[in-house]
Amino acid sequence: MNRDRLALKVQSVAADLARYVPSTGDRPLADPPAESGLLPVPGSPGMPVLGETLALVADTLGWAQDRHARYGDVSWFDAFGTSLVLVLGPDAIGEVLANRQRVYSNAEGWGYFLVPFFERGIMLMDGEEHLHHRRILQQAFSRERLVGYLERMNPVIAQGIAEWEPQHAFQVQPAVKQLALNVATDVFLGVKLGSEAEPVDQAFIDLVHATGSIVRFDVPGGAWRRGLVARRYLEDFLSAQVTAKRAGAQDDLFSVLTRAQDEEGNTFADVDVVNHLIFVLMAAHDTSTITATMMCYLLGRHPEWQQRLREESRALGKDFIEYGDIEALTGLDLVMKETLRMYSPVALSCRRAVADTELAGHYIPAGTRLMLGVQASHRLEPWWTNPDTFDPERFAEPRREDKLHKNAFNPFGGGVHKCIGMFFGGMEVKALMHQLLLTHTWSVAPDYHPPIRVATGPTPVDGLPVRLRRIQPSDLPKSRAL
Repeated sequence: MNRDRLALKVQSVAADLARYVPSTGDRPLADPPAESGLLPVPGSPGMPVLGETLALVADTLGWAQDRHARYGDVSWFDAFGTSLVLVLGPDAIGEVLANRQRVYSNAEGWGYFLVPFFERGIMLMDGEEHLHHRRILQQAFSRERLVGYLERMNPVIAQGIAEWEPQHAFQVQPAVKQLALNVATDVFLGVKLGSEAEPVDQAFIDLVHATGSIVRFDVPGGAWRRGLVARRYLEDFLSAQVTAKRAGAQDDLFSVLTRAQDEEGNTFADVDVVNHLIFVLMAAHDTSTITATMMCYLLGRHPEWQQRLREESRALGKDFIEYGDIEALTGLDLVMKETLRMYSPVALSCRRAVADTELAGHYIPAGTRLMLGVQASHRLEPWWTNPDTFDPERFAEPRREDKLHKNAFNPFGGGVHKCIGMFFGGMEVKALMHQLLLTHTWSVAPDYHPPIRVATGPTPVDGLPVRLRRIQPSDLPKSRAL
């Protein structure tokens, strides 16, 4: 049984267990100080020992929606061996992202799940250290750099899509994932991997799987163990190349990070280069994979939108988009935003309170771990009309539902920790979809809905089978066919 089929089976069993094993009952997280006037956070731990872990893994979106209906914007639960507070809705999430009192730690929140696999990544830093590293890292994502990255990735995308064989059950998710890994190794590492391609690819896959481990111990055969081995492999692989990259003048991300400096001339140490590169590689390729995969699903279900975007790309008159073309693909932008809303690549975002504080009128004691339910919040009324319906026009003028609340739409986070690579990710997805629309058509069965599990974000466990067909010259308008 392959890993995806096993995950599907586990998801099914988890859903059954979560349904039939009783919770240990509602109770507050902690009583607030009597004079504070604050409310205790309501909630329940879930099942004995496992808490809400199985329910969360089996159906993250449905689980969060159920808790919102039961408890409101703020509630607590047990999962993954700890107690957490689920934060939902733009008001409560906005308070945490703004972090005006500096009481919410990114490093301690994400650290529980990402350390030791992505230690010292930019998301695992706070305060002045985070700002210092971010200033240097931003040099790798300037407009000039993005233009160069796009030029590098276009032929890699073209080669990858050309290898997709049309079939009635083409699996989009693994194909897009491999393509995103190919882009990452070329654009980020600046190398064409030979025999090392497979172990490098597998290492990144193992790292991502390890972060969602239910058994969070170093036991033989477990996902946690595979993640530790993968981390050591990537550290050794990348560390061996740092000196050569510093001495060269290449424009791949790896090389740029070795030379990047802030306005005061500060640069990264070798170990910082490796740490940031491992994290950025994971974040960029995984979020792009999720977004492009779910765009394919939605466009397969809505052929009228697929054709609209195809005509838009044909009107551009280019096989490859250039940086200046990104804003011209307005329909593609609407669909990408709607996909980010419905299937946010980072479905849950983490923080930890480092001091007693207040959130939405509730008492949050120091040490509390929080999970921000980004995807579930993107499906809440009244901020979104018919939130479970695919409706890209909600992002177009004059509706602009994303502007009804400043924190209604935040797939890339917010505040000082807003995703540094969001423009790169959007550019990669649009470059991929533009080429795919020009070369292929695809559809899904009318009654098909992908079984979703959450790793870093929503992922179809069955690989997302679609009916894929190459566009033939006879399919093109006469002006194009000639």
